[in-house]
Amino acid sequence: MPDISACVAFAVPLATMWADKQSALHPRADQAGFSAEIGWVMFAGGAGIFLLVLAILAVALYGPERVRRRLAGRAWLLGAGVVFPVVVLSALLVYSLVMAAAMLRAPAPAAVRIEVMGEMWWWRVRYLDEQGRVLFETANEIRIPAGQPVELLLGSRNVVHSFWVPNLAGKVDMVPGHVNRLRIQAREPGVLRGQCAEYCGAQHANMMFDVQVLAGPDFQAWLRSQQRPAAAPAGDARLLAGQRVFLQACAQCHTVRGTPAAGTLGPDLTHVGSRPSLAAGMLRNNVGSLAGWIAGSQHIKPGNGMPSFDQLSGEQLRAVAHYMESLQ
Repeated sequence: MPDISACVAFAVPLATMWADKQSALHPRADQAGFSAEIGWVMFAGGAGIFLLVLAILAVALYGPERVRRRLAGRAWLLGAGVVFPVVVLSALLVYSLVMAAAMLRAPAPAAVRIEVMGEMWWWRVRYLDEQGRVLFETANEIRIPAGQPVELLLGSRNVVHSFWVPNLAGKVDMVPGHVNRLRIQAREPGVLRGQCAEYCGAQHANMMFDVQVLAGPDFQAWLRSQQRPAAAPAGDARLLAGQRVFLQACAQCHTVRGTPAAGTLGPDLTHVGSRPSLAAGMLRNNVGSLAGWIAGSQHIKPGNGMPSFDQLSGEQLRAVAHYMESLQ
């Protein structure tokens, strides 16, 4: 059998690395910072009370008889059983209410507005202009500028989901027919992970998304690139063949701006090649994963809305996968 201590020593750094990417204990925004502070204060208060109770219990059981007799008096019972809990819990309550008020304090006007809709089981993401018109649509990734307030409009088209990026803010439910708003302001560039935090069906655990916090100029450059239509596969026979397969098999459900593909049932794939992952965070985005997802989506993520196109030949799969990878 493997050495348990060696396994633990290997697992701890991995867990720490993952926790930094998706953990309420590593806040990257003021909202998450308030939540983390409340959690640590409550934990410290609870731990202090627990240790004090254990100390009194030890003295009551094993201390000198004179001390044990004093602990049995009415004053100790009233002080430790009534006064102490009321004072400590009231102080923690007042503290948490003050912190909650600070969390609700309105920040500066939002520099970016993003609509996020929960689907089964993926995330439809739309970037809006100042008048609320859609600039462009993407899926399963959110990119925001560092140091600027961002407003998220959260809703659902089917069941209740819950939007949660632990490093940025607390959980917010996504309720059908209702829009909840969340303000966030990331402190510095980085890559974070979010996920659905409300059970929503068989693939709930595989409903994840990436949040990339970019420096201001990089974010503006990305915004401009996302608003452009897809580049035409000029002169490349393999890409042209892949585009033909895509338009025959995929255009009914997916949009690629700049082509006849205008389906709205599935994610917009205009710039799918630039996304870090596929299938709502399940697969790394590369040619092999694209081909595997197209051919066997129901094996990879059973019950999702996309059928498996296992009738395509290997040559057709490679062609359409290379075409989709080219959609940068």
